Amino acid sequence: MATPPGTQGLHLLIELRECAAELLDDRTGLEAVLRLSAEAIGAQVVAVAFHQFFPRGVTGFVLLAESHLSIHTWPEQRYAAVDLFSCGNTEPGRAVDLLVRALGARRVETLHVRRGLLDQPSASKLVAGI
Repeated sequence: MATPPGTQGLHLLIELRECAAELLDDRTGLEAVLRLSAEAIGAQVVAVAFHQFFPRGVTGFVLLAESHLSIHTWPEQRYAAVDLFSCGNTEPGRAVDLLVRALGARRVETLHVRRGLLDQPSASKLVAGI
């Protein structure tokens, strides 16, 4: 799955469920997996920031020249939320397969949002307070 023609980029919201709980609480391992994911899609890593929560859980952000990749984990629920926005000559779908294997996810849901369409909506809009 490459960035669709006529868009500025592809934004993937990835729900990873029934993952290996111990992997979701491994800050160093998760950083390595996200770096490998960036490499797999053909992106250039610009900066990395990760935080280990107490008593458990990790949040991490990988700034890409092509946009970003982030993860937030809840080991006690065996769940991870991943956000990948990439543009340019990248293959974001490759990251999904890598993440599923690396985290042992048994259920996966992915929402694809085409970003930067000038003549049509990219996705449904939720507007509150207007």
